[in-house]
Amino acid sequence: MPYVACGPVNAAGGLGSFAIDDPMRMRRFLILGTEGGTYYSDEREVTLENAAAIARLIKSGHNVVSEVTTPHTLICLSSQHSPSPFFLQIVAISLDGRAAKQSPTLFALAMVCRLGDVASRQAAYAAVPKVCRTPTMLFEFITLYMVMIPGSKGWGRAMRRAVAEVYCGKPAEDTAFAVTKYRQRDGWTHRDVLRLAHVKPKTPAHQLVLHYAAKGVLEHIPMEEDVQKVYAFLEAVEAARVCDDEITMVMLIEKHRLAREHIPTPMLNSVLVWAAMLPTMPLTALTRNLGKMTSIGLLAPLSEATATVVSKLTNAAALKRARVHPFTLLVALQTYRQGHGQKGSLKWEPTPEVVAALEEAFYMSFGTVTPTGKRYVLGLDVSGSMTYGGVAGSCVTPREAAAAMAMVALRTEKRCHPMAFSHTLVPLSISAGDDLSTVMMKMDSMPFGSTNCALPMEWATTNMIKADVFIVYTDSETCSGCVKPVDALKEYRIKMNNPTAKLIVVAMTSGGFTIADPEDAGMLDVVGFDASAPQIMQEFVMGHVA
Repeated sequence: MPYVACGPVNAAGGLGSFAIDDPMRMRRFLILGTEGGTYYSDEREVTLENAAAIARLIKSGHNVVSEVTTPHTLICLSSQHSPSPFFLQIVAISLDGRAAKQSPTLFALAMVCRLGDVASRQAAYAAVPKVCRTPTMLFEFITLYMVMIPGSKGWGRAMRRAVAEVYCGKPAEDTAFAVTKYRQRDGWTHRDVLRLAHVKPKTPAHQLVLHYAAKGVLEHIPMEEDVQKVYAFLEAVEAARVCDDEITMVMLIEKHRLAREHIPTPMLNSVLVWAAMLPTMPLTALTRNLGKMTSIGLLAPLSEATATVVSKLTNAAALKRARVHPFTLLVALQTYRQGHGQKGSLKWEPTPEVVAALEEAFYMSFGTVTPTGKRYVLGLDVSGSMTYGGVAGSCVTPREAAAAMAMVALRTEKRCHPMAFSHTLVPLSISAGDDLSTVMMKMDSMPFGSTNCALPMEWATTNMIKADVFIVYTDSETCSGCVKPVDALKEYRIKMNNPTAKLIVVAMTSGGFTIADPEDAGMLDVVGFDASAPQIMQEFVMGHVA
């Protein structure tokens, strides 16, 4: 079924793609970012294109800040053709833990604060304390906020109020923990920020914390009960900074729940110190420090510490509360399993129980998805462009990320047939029982080539395969073949007398194209590694879209 060369040309120079609309482009940017760029477009080019899309949304008055989400809204947000009045919401993406990294979210929020109309700016400033949950995020947001309008000095009342709420909108004990754990970043210190924001403390306890953050010394003020608790914590932090005794350090950690950032570097080679931190260590910090704890011998096979780590990683409720993103766990799994980091000289012998727990946590982090019972053909793009760069600036290529996402489908649905394609279609012998390391090795052995995203549908038509849903994991840079992917699906519907056959396109990069037709209600475009993607896809397949 040849087609006339018309329509938009994608970054690969190919046809048969559709330019995505600005809400979808923004969604891809927030969830996947642009770090590392794509095979056909460098990082700066992709970032500028996404920034332009955000600017157009802001100018047109779309609500890009609201935190309101419902299951129906999630479906609408992921369907380019949806008539829903809801558009991408920065706060919802951040609070629901749907994005791999927060930097794109902070970038978009700074844009709204600077470029939006009055109502949009008010909503954006109100969202700052919700999105900037740690000083690190606050410092990055401030940096982006300042560069949006070069040469700007000082802050308006709305910005000062938003920053003040970050410091004083939570209990003083929580603020004390945050300002001592994250003292400076991106050239900013708390002293700098507090001076610009003119923060006025809400309570004597907050006054104590802010004085310490700005001056670096403890102030002796009247000791109410809540002030005493904060004072004791800050006193412990100061004691820990100069402590060189393991037993004393362990006592400080256990009594005051000190974190790794409170511990002097020489003490971070102590098994006793890490064992003391482990029970209260947040899950995100846990995933970052698995290699270190293994290298010093704490996480040994069958040890109590290993049992504790396994229990924490496989606690579904804890994963959800901590907003641990699936991609964070996938990167942690890949890094831990290889026995060394991407930087530095640290090496370790992976503990099998920890590897298994990380993989289980990866699948659990997507939440519980009810199987649809439908018949699926999974098409994984293994073309050359899928091996370029890393998703969200990580060590995981789009090809490997696609394999991991496909495994989520294989473990959810019993009737799945996986295939790999580039310019040709080849069998892909993976199953729900495979571990991710096996799947990754099989994917790495796949042939390279140009991209023909129509092949899964053409194969099913030629072989009279009865399928209800086609899922294509791709960067949408299709550039070969004489049949458009959308026309291949339409041909399949006719030949198989199955007018309700659906196509789901899972985008693995934040480019500006999709192979899904925005005018076809049976086609859905979702963002790869959106933590809500499996649930969105299940709702779409079951027809729960108004």
